[in-house]
Amino acid sequence: MVTAMPRIPRTQPKPGLPDRQAILDFIATQKTSVGKREIAKAFGLHAQDKIALKSLLKEMMEAGELEAGPGRNLHKGGGLPRVTVIRVADIVDGTAIAVPDRWEHASPPPRLRVIESRKRAAYALGDRLLARIEEQGGGQLAFPMKALAKSEEFVLGILRKEAMGWRLVPVDKKARTDLAINDPGDGQPGDLVLAEPSGRPPRQYGRVVEVLGDPFQPKSFSLIAIHAKGIPHRFDESTLEEADRMARQPLGEREDLRHLPFLTIDPADARDHDDAVWAAPDADNPGHFRAIVAIADVSFYVRPGTALDRSARSRGNSVYFPDRVVPMLPEILSAHVCSLVEHEDRAVLACHLSIDPDGTLLSWRFTRAVIRCVTNIAYEEAQATMDTGEGPWLTVLQPLWDAWGALAKARAAREPLELELPEKRVVLDEAGRIAGISVREHLTAHRVIEDYMIAANVASAKALEKKKAGCIFRCHEVPSREKLVALRDYLETLGQNMALGQVAKPAVFNRILSRAKAGEAYEQVTEQVLRTQTQAYYSPNNVGHFGLALGSYAHFTSPIRRYADLVVHRSLVAAHRLGDGALHKEEEKGLTKTADHISMTERRAMEAERDTIDRYVAAYLSKMVGEVVKTRITGVAKFGFFATVEGLGGDGLVPVSTLGAERFVFDEDARILEGIETGTRYAVGQRLELRLAEANPITGALRYELPEGGSSGGGGFRRDRARPKGFTPRPGKSRVPPGVRRGRK
Repeated sequence: MVTAMPRIPRTQPKPGLPDRQAILDFIATQKTSVGKREIAKAFGLHAQDKIALKSLLKEMMEAGELEAGPGRNLHKGGGLPRVTVIRVADIVDGTAIAVPDRWEHASPPPRLRVIESRKRAAYALGDRLLARIEEQGGGQLAFPMKALAKSEEFVLGILRKEAMGWRLVPVDKKARTDLAINDPGDGQPGDLVLAEPSGRPPRQYGRVVEVLGDPFQPKSFSLIAIHAKGIPHRFDESTLEEADRMARQPLGEREDLRHLPFLTIDPADARDHDDAVWAAPDADNPGHFRAIVAIADVSFYVRPGTALDRSARSRGNSVYFPDRVVPMLPEILSAHVCSLVEHEDRAVLACHLSIDPDGTLLSWRFTRAVIRCVTNIAYEEAQATMDTGEGPWLTVLQPLWDAWGALAKARAAREPLELELPEKRVVLDEAGRIAGISVREHLTAHRVIEDYMIAANVASAKALEKKKAGCIFRCHEVPSREKLVALRDYLETLGQNMALGQVAKPAVFNRILSRAKAGEAYEQVTEQVLRTQTQAYYSPNNVGHFGLALGSYAHFTSPIRRYADLVVHRSLVAAHRLGDGALHKEEEKGLTKTADHISMTERRAMEAERDTIDRYVAAYLSKMVGEVVKTRITGVAKFGFFATVEGLGGDGLVPVSTLGAERFVFDEDARILEGIETGTRYAVGQRLELRLAEANPITGALRYELPEGGSSGGGGFRRDRARPKGFTPRPGKSRVPPGVRRGRK
């Protein structure tokens, strides 16, 4: 039995009062938000009429003819406000199609064509926008007013149930307050959730929009970083369908290099193989070598302007976590069709190199080719084969090592920056829990592959420069004078001199590191030299690569995981007329915006990876809270110092307020906290034992304290004790009087 809905009485229009259709027609024709005031003004209503209008509008809302949006603005029932938040849900023929971010009706949400400005880059799937909505030709258009960043719109945290109601404890260690929750949705106490805040402090509330699960499960650590940094991690159906379709296309006409024994050398836990190498002596020129660096031909599968391309550009790069990878491309491409697996025909863009005995690149050319790798081996296996002179792939590896001997000469001649930075590897058990953290051993095999990749990257950059074609260069600028002065001041505290009159070259820093290597201050000198360097970035304007001591450098060798390399491939295809997938003219005009975007996504990925490692380390250390551990100071500030567990990592703070009753002052030049009375010092690089006071796996935060609660307990080192080598005070530097902070010279 169907019960009829009660009939809502319809108010008869009074003299001067517009009828319902007139009100609906008026709202439909306005380009801005409409409320009761705008309607009264438009129809010239007086005081008594306004009272009747209010009743009429209320009836229309109860009947579903009108709805109220933000700010009590009115719009047609079942429709959209004039200004609302939308989300890009599809890309059709290069046009973004959006749906309302919130839609509470039984009918499907309307699809809105987004009218994009020519002044900004194209919108990507998942982008949220504040937009003005207009009806046109039976459809609706969305004119973006403001892009809404996910990090600004959502808060990630742990849901709590308290006597006063629901609260969200943010996982961001920088957050200072909890968020009151008025709608927990399906969330339960203790769940890791994503909440959308509304209002302004102190009257700010949030509603749970997604439940992510148990925050203490190891798999949640990377998930926290993914959501906190707004990293796209799901492919929409159109992208997956396109990837599947492109993966099935034939390879087409290509140079056949399947007779050459290409191989890949990667980490043992590599998830894809995008570069293969081959080398041999040049039979026509004794002492010379021929080499081919074959890179997965991603541009053949990911064409400009497609859903695949927009998705890849939005991501900018793959992001690698201990428990998962967020790939730039769908798995059917990244792990299968584009991965240069052994014994399978694979499409590549081949860089043919001619190398003289001193490692100079005499010539290069690029072709589209097909190869069939004979094997995929790990660095450790390749190194063991060359060390023992035994193994099934010795005859393939030996020519590679011989040609690398020439490339190594060229590297030594240009003297690139030689920073020894340990790379940590998180080892997980079968349950996904951290089993240990190890430092990856740096082998000669790593240097061999690295130098082949550098050679191909240089050839790519120079080839495009010669053709005057668009290119995204990998840029690393000379350190600023301010940073050089700061490094000089620091080195003076260690008794080292650094002349600023000379031209800054990587070799200058190499000599500084070499002098420090024999002393106990080597690690802190290495850290200070690293801090002196500028951050590398992408740009269509070439400024050279300071760290590698190269005038022209581009990324060519990893198009599966970096969008910059894909753009370089497309430009090479266009410049050398190699067929489909070439860089379009419109795409070339937008290289500056593309370079800025992928520079940002690279920084985003690095931060997410680092934060995830911090969470794993904190989880690993959480069972050691209260214990004394061996640490090394990694940073000093006026509010305290940071320390890391030796051989493990995980920076934690020791607040100056916990160092005892003595007052400490901060020497900015030497990066030292010094006690006024005893002269006890805490300096970068210093090793000491600390008690682990707190380890929070959710935020990754650690906190240490002195084992005996203050400087008198011997946590630092004293001026009247035997001081570690490298901490001799500078001549003429007296003890700092109370309340005075040393400044930079």
